[in-house]
Amino acid sequence: MRISLNWLRELVEIKLKPEELAETLTMAGFEVEEIEDRRTWADGVVIGRVLQREQHPNADKLSVCQVDIGKGEAVNIVCGASNVRADIFVAVATVGTFLPNIDLKIKPAKLRGVPSNGMICSLKELGLPTDVDGIHIFSEENLQIGSDVRPLLGLDDVVLDVTATANRADALSMVGIAREVAALTGGKLSIPEPPQVDVSPGAASLSLKIDESKACPTYIGTLVENVTIAPSPEWLQQRLRSAGTRPINNVVDITNYVLLEWGQPLHAFDSDRLKSLTGKNEITMGVRFANAKETLKTLDGQTRNLTTQNLLITANNTPVALAGVMGGEESEVHPGTQSLILEAALFDSVAIRRSSRSVGLRSEASTRYERGVNFASLETANNRALSLFTELAGAIIITQEIVDHRPDPKTWSRQVELRLERLNDILGPVKIDEEDIAELKPADVERTLSALGCQLTVSGKNTWMVTVPPYRYRDLEREIDLIEEVARLYGYDNFCDTLPEKAEAGFLPFEQETTRKLRYLFRGEGLTELVHYSLVKPGEERQVVLSNPLFAEYSALRTDLVAGLIDAFQYNLEQGNGALNGFEIGRIFWQEESGFTEADAIAGIMGGDRTVGKWSQSGKEQPMTWFEAKGILENVFGQLGLKVEYQPDHRDTHLHPGRTASLWVGGNRLGTFGQLHPQLRNDRGFPDSVYVFQLDLDVLLDAVDSDSIQTPKFQAYSTYPASDRDIAFFAPVKVSVAEIEKAITKAGKELLDSVELFDEYRGEHVPQGQRSLAFRLVYRSRDRTLTETEVEPVHQQVRDTLVEKFGVNLRS
Repeated sequence: MRISLNWLRELVEIKLKPEELAETLTMAGFEVEEIEDRRTWADGVVIGRVLQREQHPNADKLSVCQVDIGKGEAVNIVCGASNVRADIFVAVATVGTFLPNIDLKIKPAKLRGVPSNGMICSLKELGLPTDVDGIHIFSEENLQIGSDVRPLLGLDDVVLDVTATANRADALSMVGIAREVAALTGGKLSIPEPPQVDVSPGAASLSLKIDESKACPTYIGTLVENVTIAPSPEWLQQRLRSAGTRPINNVVDITNYVLLEWGQPLHAFDSDRLKSLTGKNEITMGVRFANAKETLKTLDGQTRNLTTQNLLITANNTPVALAGVMGGEESEVHPGTQSLILEAALFDSVAIRRSSRSVGLRSEASTRYERGVNFASLETANNRALSLFTELAGAIIITQEIVDHRPDPKTWSRQVELRLERLNDILGPVKIDEEDIAELKPADVERTLSALGCQLTVSGKNTWMVTVPPYRYRDLEREIDLIEEVARLYGYDNFCDTLPEKAEAGFLPFEQETTRKLRYLFRGEGLTELVHYSLVKPGEERQVVLSNPLFAEYSALRTDLVAGLIDAFQYNLEQGNGALNGFEIGRIFWQEESGFTEADAIAGIMGGDRTVGKWSQSGKEQPMTWFEAKGILENVFGQLGLKVEYQPDHRDTHLHPGRTASLWVGGNRLGTFGQLHPQLRNDRGFPDSVYVFQLDLDVLLDAVDSDSIQTPKFQAYSTYPASDRDIAFFAPVKVSVAEIEKAITKAGKELLDSVELFDEYRGEHVPQGQRSLAFRLVYRSRDRTLTETEVEPVHQQVRDTLVEKFGVNLRS
């Protein structure tokens, strides 16, 4: 927002220089992006009077003027403006003046042979907007010739371009900035209270019908007649120009002026046009949401296609404005307007934000409504505008209607408890001088918050109940908000910034350290790390669906990581990059009866050739086998020190029903590993062998976080030779190798050192429904060399156990 210091000085006492004030506001959270010193725009420009005007002898479009600038003798100035004439007051740039807006320094010159000692200026040449094509002619009479022109044009001013944070809607007004400056500098506030407006008796032809009380809690409509449309007085135009607003006419300028002064948007409708538009003499102003396919031509000349998200102002149910955004062209105030209806309303910030976004239109009004305007200043702003209508447009107020669904005024402010001990714990000590530091005192807190308009009541030792003023109702909600205000107004740079007395070496939490190790291990196995959006297409079971998504294609949260990896695999194939070996660590979300649940997971997809020297295979890629894919996981688990058990699993319909396993560690389900279902592979055009896994990261971290893994114990190697035995047999296919290994290990007791499967065969000479398995069993003792009499009974016990438990047919 652009802040005129001349205007601001009427509202608050300012003793600081513009640069100092800009620094103070910036340090308090209101960044000043630019300081526009208008005093330099017309330094050396004075008021002059054209005494005589003659045609230039050598040019048809030039005039030779004798101009009195208060120096005794008139100066000769050649002027090219078509509106120059004798006996007018003009702005004259004297010799030596520099005009920064056109980058011109005035020097004595000859124009077509005639000397010229100065320049008669237009407003554009002085940096001011204007619709006049020519020099500026002052309408005032009896001006002092030779005096500085800047006070007359509002160029004796400095304008600050201030950016307010999203939570400070009150700072989008001159009154709000004045309150802030008063709190920061201790300056005296002088905010004028507009008088109460008297409503003259007359025929009441105005009524209100508010269908959406939540979207529009309060609406004030005032019928005003006997309006005279004319240009605004110069002081009003200057204030609007300083704020970057173009003056239009007195009525429109007054609504814009009150918007800038109080931060309350207003809108004026031409009453006669509303009657003509609706065909009725009695007008009912309403607020409702638009119907599908309704349209409205707004003040910018564009016809807007409306949706049910657009909040409308209606006259006799006919749309006449986009509520809180922009008025309609068919009901705008024009030079012939004689009666009008002034709207002053409060709108819900969410409703205005959605309406503005749906039509792609933002305005000064919508910017303020989206952030939230002050409930308590609505009547003040309305009365301010009506009093200016009466003063500047000769208006007569006929009638006023109000629909008010605001909560009780007592609830417009809130009480928040503030503890001095908590404040000092968070903010720390302040610097008293170069050597001394101290904590904030109760008097410091009371002085600071009182400057904001807060009322403090002592409720205990160094404890207050703070009553927040209405204009900060949306911002100051909790104790921490008050603490922030104390720090901001006291000055962040006044607090100590000492480092801790004793520095300690930093470290990563166990979860982060282990997660980093997981990434390292999977990358070491040749898998590329992938990252996908958490938002996916809706349609799956147990999905968490967003209520207000940006795009329909991304309106739900993912329930697993595998779907994204499959899409990435397909994309790589389509782009000619070959099969992908990748993994991802991320969060998944799902619904349960108890509510929403989320968890971290790690998943991977494998199907590419992992061999490096493809020349040995004549350039042909070798499909990854089940055991190679499983070996990747086994290597990672082994380096983590985990013993993971594999069990057959058929629950996931996306995976091969006979080549899928659930993974278990310490009795807890770790995840799933398997080959993609053939039908899915055919639909996607994948290679024959593509494998995926998904693990619960929390279960994995819990398993790794055990004393046996985190604090490994050294175990000496046996110095005695081992005795190995091979055992082969036919076993039912339904019996897993893991079950057999577990039985062998249990039967071998302490003498069995290791068990390894080294052969599997299915085919000729193998009974139907069975497979041939061959294991190598290694027996070893740590304190002696085993003899045949010691090994053979144990080995026989293993053989007997396999026959009894699984019904195997021993071959050796």
